[in-house]
Amino acid sequence: MGLQLVEDGMNFLNIQPISYLKTNTSDVVKQVLETHDPVAITVNGRVQAIVQDPVSYQKTQDQLAMLRILALGRKQIEEGKIIAHDDVVALLEAEDDDN
Repeated sequence: MGLQLVEDGMNFLNIQPISYLKTNTSDVVKQVLETHDPVAITVNGRVQAIVQDPVSYQKTQDQLAMLRILALGRKQIEEGKIIAHDDVVALLEAEDDDN
């Protein structure tokens, strides 16, 4: 198991040098698949890459997408780009009547 490090505000529980990744790639992949904890890879003592399992990666991407949607919604509210609830219901009912 690697070191614990906080770098640029990010807390890494497992850090390995790139030389470790080169010689133990299978072990690192197995570890991230089993634990779902990322492994930070360093080059010359600085974190340069993260090895992460695909499920955790997708979860992170989904969370980022949701945050972007929420930020867009907040911006639209601040800009007054809103539609009253009753108007939305009326639009949906009109669409339903057309089908």
